[in-house]
Order: sequence, then structure tokens, then C-alpha cells
Amino acid sequence: MELKEFREFMASRRYIEGNSEVHEVFHAYAEEARRITAEINGAYRTQEELRQLFSSLTASEIDDTFTIFPPFYTDCGKNIRIGKNVFINSGCCFQDQGGIEIGDGSLIGHQVVLATLNHDLDPARRASMTAAPIKIGRNVWIGSHATVLSGVKIGDGAVVAAGAVVTKDVPPYTVVGGVPAGILKNL
Repeated sequence: MELKEFREFMASRRYIEGNSEVHEVFHAYAEEARRITAEINGAYRTQEELRQLFSSLTASEIDDTFTIFPPFYTDCGKNIRIGKNVFINSGCCFQDQGGIEIGDGSLIGHQVVLATLNHDLDPARRASMTAAPIKIGRNVWIGSHATVLSGVKIGDGAVVAAGAVVTKDVPPYTVVGGVPAGILKNL
């Protein structure tokens, strides 16, 4: 399965059978992601070097305004899209098979988790899963230790408070917090 085909399959939100062809592709991309993130995390790198490695990780062009503070973790890498002037702080974990899109000017705090997969609840089918993308708008700030779950859209200008667990869409220009996250105020 080629990368374009993989991305199209994941965008379709079809059920992913454990041990299927696409599941095997997950494993191949995971091995490549482990290799590249080891390079990102294993030694001091300039931001230019980090952008080059992130471009290899995502198989996409990364803008010169992108900044990342390692360590960074992902189990795929190939379904991440990053806008301009994006900052990702240290310790973040992206489970991006379902797709992660981060809009221009967004800030991702320390140890944020973005998770796009859900495993089947039936124990006999636990290796199978569904995926849904996470879309983060422009100028969003996600605070430290927040978790954003699959299928969530975060509107432009929104703020996700530190430690929040975001299970539903976040309207533009709102602050959300808590577990599960709820609207705290409008901006």
C-alpha cells in the first residue's frame, strides 16, 4: 500500500481489521517513525535539522517557521500536517494514523497527547480499530498535559487548558478545560 493510498484509506474512516494490510502498514510506518524520532530525540539538533527530520517523518514539506523542542513521539508520522508558525513543546505524543492537522500559529504545550485511534471494545477484536482525524485550527493554544481524542475539531483561536481531556469539538475563540473538557469561557 503506497502512502497516498494509506492516507486515503485512513481519511475514509473505515474499520481497520487487526492483521489486515493497512494494519501491517501501520507497523512499517511505526518502525520508520521509531528510527526518525530516535534521531530527533537522541542528540542536540538545530531547528533546521529538526525541520528536515520532521519533513522525513511526515513525508511532507515543513515550513521554515516551524519550531519543535524534543523529545517528540509518534507511532506513524505520515499523517501529520503542520501549518506555518507552529510550535510543539517537549514530550508530545502524536498517534497520527487517523490524521492530525495543526493550523498556522498554533502552540502545542508540554506532553500533549493527540490520539486518533480507538480499539474495538470487543476483547476478541481488540486488535481492530477505527480512526478519525484531529483538526486543530489557527492560533490555537493547547496547554501542557492535555489529551485530544479522535475526531475532535478545535476551532480557530481556542485555548485548551492544561490537563484537559477533549472528547468533543471545541468552538472557535473559547477556553475549554476539565475531564471531560467543557467550555469555561468565550474569548
